[in-house]
Amino acid sequence: MRKWIAGAGLAYVLYGLFFYWYFFMSGDSAVPEAVKGTQADPASFMKPSQLAVAEQYSDVKNFLFFISIPLDWFLFFVLLISGVSKKIKQWMEAAMRFRFLQIIGFVFVLSLITALVTLPLDWIGYQVSLDYNISTQTASSWAKDQVIDFWISFPIFTLCVLVFYWLIKKHEKKWWFYAWLLTVPFSLFLFFIQPVIIDPLYNDFYPLKNKELESKILALAEEAYIPADHVYEVNMSEKTNALNAYVTGIGANKRIVLWDTTLNKLDDSEILFIMGHEMGHYVMKHVYIGLAGYLIVSLAGFYVVDKLYKRGVHFARNLFHVEGRRDLGALPLLLLIVSVLSFAVTPFSNAVSRYQENKADQYGIELTGDSEAAVRTFQDLAVTGLSQVDPPFLVKLFRGSHPSIMERIQHAETEENTSEHPASEQGDDQ
Repeated sequence: MRKWIAGAGLAYVLYGLFFYWYFFMSGDSAVPEAVKGTQADPASFMKPSQLAVAEQYSDVKNFLFFISIPLDWFLFFVLLISGVSKKIKQWMEAAMRFRFLQIIGFVFVLSLITALVTLPLDWIGYQVSLDYNISTQTASSWAKDQVIDFWISFPIFTLCVLVFYWLIKKHEKKWWFYAWLLTVPFSLFLFFIQPVIIDPLYNDFYPLKNKELESKILALAEEAYIPADHVYEVNMSEKTNALNAYVTGIGANKRIVLWDTTLNKLDDSEILFIMGHEMGHYVMKHVYIGLAGYLIVSLAGFYVVDKLYKRGVHFARNLFHVEGRRDLGALPLLLLIVSVLSFAVTPFSNAVSRYQENKADQYGIELTGDSEAAVRTFQDLAVTGLSQVDPPFLVKLFRGSHPSIMERIQHAETEENTSEHPASEQGDDQ
């Protein structure tokens, strides 16, 4: 056991050292020759001091991201091989008579251990954001968000585990398929309630206050044949100086949301481009496509998890102190497999997201007819958020849900400003 834990610990340390070298010692932030002197060149809109700070901040945040991912894997492995997971199961069995109560207790202890182990890295990430003036959130507010996170994730996680053990008991061979079938209405339910129940737990949402800007957005929405009753602003300035806007929810609960920092720091033309971008997501049904894609990929994922979990329990039964797939003590093994697979498919999901974001950028430019506003928006996003204009390859691969700022500016520069655009034609399908 000690050798296995020592080996896993050494692997984690070497992994961390690699990414330390990758971000802090080997990074090449030189701007490509073809970009120098263009609007995509960070030197054209950022001061040297801003560039240096953006590089430092991005390197630290990226490093924290990459070392936090396998920390969960290491924790699950240690819980298994040390026998701690088995002991927790035995405590639950001794304390509670009913199986479902044992599962709830086990999941609570496991969730608490995971939260406590990952808390230091989360705290460091929060402090880094404070130090670089990205976060404005107080420590008490940050702690409150952590508590909310726990009490939202714990019941959902518990429900998933209860359903898993019930299915694997009733349908041991086909549990993965029935589990996937249940994720369809469950995912739709979460998409539906998130904007009206979950998101307001963290921040206050209200209709756009600037009525003059609202009328411009409504006119833009009318031009694109989009229902214009889903524009909200949220008081993110209490927590951050970064800029953002997004689309969330489905059906009647769909919302287009603007952070108040975006409203305070961008001019109307830039905000209208952002709205055009978000309207592009709506018109091209990216939320629904993303949900459908998730369900398709998750079907394959459940199948692979079933095969790996079965083999993992069979080959490491003695090593991991588990009695079989129905053993509650084997839950960390299942979570380890799910976490690794989720991380492995991240490049694929990011590639799809980047494609959609690029299409939404194009739509926003065509709808507003103002590519210069798009360029200024991307530049402001980089300056305010201390973003790397051209991040390293591994960051693009595993964190790049959007094209890089450099790519987005280059795309905007190549878009033609025309008064005629396909928005109305696409809007006829709504």
